[in-house]
Amino acid sequence: MAKTVRMSDIAKRLGVSTVSVSKGLAGKDGVSEELRARILAAAQEMGYQMPTRAQQHSGGKSIGIVVADRFFNENAFYYSLYRCVLNCAAAADLSVLMEIVFPQAEKNCTMPTFLVNHKVDGLIFMGEIDRRYLAAAIQHGLPFMLLDFYDDAIAADCVLSDNTSGSYMITEHLIETGRRNIAFVGSVLSTSSIMDRYLGYVKALLRARLPVRPDWLIEDRDSRGIFIPITLPVEMPDAFVCNCDEVAFNVVETLKRRGYRVPQDVAVTGYDDFRYSTICNPPLTTHRVDVEAMARTVVAQLCRKMAHKQPLAPTVVIPGAFVRREST
Repeated sequence: MAKTVRMSDIAKRLGVSTVSVSKGLAGKDGVSEELRARILAAAQEMGYQMPTRAQQHSGGKSIGIVVADRFFNENAFYYSLYRCVLNCAAAADLSVLMEIVFPQAEKNCTMPTFLVNHKVDGLIFMGEIDRRYLAAAIQHGLPFMLLDFYDDAIAADCVLSDNTSGSYMITEHLIETGRRNIAFVGSVLSTSSIMDRYLGYVKALLRARLPVRPDWLIEDRDSRGIFIPITLPVEMPDAFVCNCDEVAFNVVETLKRRGYRVPQDVAVTGYDDFRYSTICNPPLTTHRVDVEAMARTVVAQLCRKMAHKQPLAPTVVIPGAFVRREST
């Protein structure tokens, strides 16, 4: 019989306190996002099963959150989003189980244990996941929602940030500050969010009658969705629109190593307004994603579906806010 994994086992593996592990697993304050990432990854790897409210209160409903490992691998934005979903679920008296889907499981369409064993009443897929995996999962017939992505080939209810409008607004801001040679940093085929942010950038350039240059579309991740080093173009633009704050942070650091000043020589913008936007030097102009509103909405929509009611809308787009800082 397999040994039950305890919080103390995870703490010993990571060299931290059991209290820190408890806070990290519960999404509570008191641990850094980096440590929370390590705790969740270790818990998944070691087979830790978090006790649920449904186990404590018979008859309560449970939801499963499914997220690809590449989005939880040091990606602070998704930890923030997960934490907000956790809080909203608790307020709705729902217990939560989460499955981090590692690359091989995603490729092989290996379903989460909580889904195979009928432990949840609804599903939230958070962040892009392989289309074959998604199609296999929804064949189980549970109510589900997509959070922070959509798939053109699969009819699904989803909650999104306003990616196209947000990126349009950022690009328009750069144009208004006198920049005319503007590049985009992001692998547009990687996720629907990056694609939509690229479309907002293109829309702003076209409306200003500025060129959309193929050599100024800069890749930021490989085919597995893993970040790669930024390669600056031969002919330098005077501004970079980046698909997220972490990438913008990397662009700023790359520029500084090459002797460029930000924003005097080159302006840089991010997206999300989470962590990297303020630790960057200079702080990033960005678009703030309302993660709390996204979490509230996806939980409310899923609750309606679990109660056999129609969602309020098939797609809900949550507006964000433009934030100007010193990088432009």
